[in-house]
Amino acid sequence: MKKYGAELIGTFWLVLGGCGSAVLAAAFPELGIGLLGVALAFGLTVLTMAYAIGHISGCHLNPAVSVGLWAGGRLPGAQLLPYIFAQVVGGIAAGGVLYLIASGKAGFDVTAGFASNGYGEHSPGGYSLTAALICEVVMTAMFLFVILGTTHDNAPKNFAPIAIGLCLTLIHLISIPVTNTSVNPARSTGVALYAGGWAVSQLWLFWVAPILGGLLGAVAHRVVTDKS
Repeated sequence: MKKYGAELIGTFWLVLGGCGSAVLAAAFPELGIGLLGVALAFGLTVLTMAYAIGHISGCHLNPAVSVGLWAGGRLPGAQLLPYIFAQVVGGIAAGGVLYLIASGKAGFDVTAGFASNGYGEHSPGGYSLTAALICEVVMTAMFLFVILGTTHDNAPKNFAPIAIGLCLTLIHLISIPVTNTSVNPARSTGVALYAGGWAVSQLWLFWVAPILGGLLGAVAHRVVTDKS
């Protein structure tokens, strides 16, 4: 239960910190943090939580990561669904807190997106469903490859959180224009449920693509290493 509690809190922090930066600070008058700031915020949430709870739960914070680690032999099958449940609950709780904060500003409109992920007309750059699918699969696969590689027994010790956090930052720098960057079903669900409408109708992609990517990343890592 301590592992699941840690995952809930950690995912709460990821969604609140990452999506919160997008909703509250990205376009703040004159001093907005922009795309670069949002990308860094997501990376910092993972980096800080990796040091805080990595020794408790492994700091997955992401159903796709948990699936990839299970496929890579790092997570017992009996723990997979409880991990995912805790992550989704943490993401939804963070979305609720963010909604309470954001709605305190006059003119707030949750239907404008609320940092939700989308494709087609709801892609920040107008990218198609196919482009969004490819992007999310490949980005998540590379994320898992980095996670499995940097946490390998033979990898340099204590540096994994830095590499993983920077990898997530890089992923956001590449893919925010395409899908607003998911690579994480819990992150997508945590805000889509409050935005409603199109955000919920397109949510399926941000479950299917990251989980497929997580599996591909695990397979790729097994190909190039003898030990998980």
